Amino acid sequence: MSLSARDRAASGRPVRHRPAGLLRTADDLRDAAARFGAPGRNAVVMTMGALHEGHASLVRAARERVGDQGFVVVTVFVNPLQFGAGEDLDRYPRTLEADLEVAFGAGASAVFAPSVDEVYPGGEPQVRITAGPMGELLEGASRPGHFDGMLTVVAKLLHLTAPDLAFFGQKDAQQLALIRRMARDLNFPVEIVGVPTVRETDGLALSSRNRYLSADERRTALALSGALFAARDRLAAQEALRARAAALPGTQDRAAALSRLGEARAAADAHAVAQAAEGCGAGAVRAAARTVLDDASRAEPPLVLDYLALVDPADFTEVADDHDGEAILAVAARVGATRLIDNVPLLLGATMSTMFGATP
Repeated sequence: MSLSARDRAASGRPVRHRPAGLLRTADDLRDAAARFGAPGRNAVVMTMGALHEGHASLVRAARERVGDQGFVVVTVFVNPLQFGAGEDLDRYPRTLEADLEVAFGAGASAVFAPSVDEVYPGGEPQVRITAGPMGELLEGASRPGHFDGMLTVVAKLLHLTAPDLAFFGQKDAQQLALIRRMARDLNFPVEIVGVPTVRETDGLALSSRNRYLSADERRTALALSGALFAARDRLAAQEALRARAAALPGTQDRAAALSRLGEARAAADAHAVAQAAEGCGAGAVRAAARTVLDDASRAEPPLVLDYLALVDPADFTEVADDHDGEAILAVAARVGATRLIDNVPLLLGATMSTMFGATP
């Protein structure tokens, strides 16, 4: 009995769907979409190549949504507009043959790999998308103009591929937020879908830049995910502790209730929790992550922190200490010559998300 695309994805077997193959021009892309596209079932996964399991997860998610009869295009284009002075445009890996294997093995219908001249005929575009205030924060502050270039090429590729759905990884959380905002503000008729970050077995977020790390640099780089996990675990422990304290009878004083639990960790946590605003773990989150990153800054080779930020996912501004609700803890750092980013979603406040494994 043959399996459907949904069944094969669930079983871990790759979906093989290759009606259009490799496309190099916009005309070829339009012809393929006209032949193989299906109303409501056209999806795009945009990449700069050097595909890995993280990209494959996006393609599988797209195939899952559109089904066997849908049309999934993977774009492979190293966009010069989003590289600033001194960044790694020239050394960015170009591995098209391997990319084709990953894309088609994960269920792509076509790979659109245009030249720079095909995307920007006549040279760099004079009219571009501007990322606005959100694009000047964090990654935008560290890489001026990066998000303008990214949004410009995303807008062009959305027009060229005309998808119903576009899939992006949550590892680039600020990028994802800006693309969603652009689609909303400029009325792009597309659903922007975020797909969870894929990590290697040691916790390092998958990235094409990981290949630049030496063995020693990789050990230091693990501090990025380590800091995020420490913050997440600290928040989960704090929220679980609050829940236990609230269940104790005979006291309305939360700090006293925590101390009455009679545990060494509870006594230590009582002071930290008592100093925070009601239902808030922002201070503890930042402190837990900072401790790991500070340790890594003294490693050999050292981690050089660019930023650690606890932000509102709506606009990527820093949340206040009394923030209650969704937040993103984001980090960027250099190890050797390689710059890496990572993030984790958090839920701050008295109601704890079950995704952290805590029982409220």
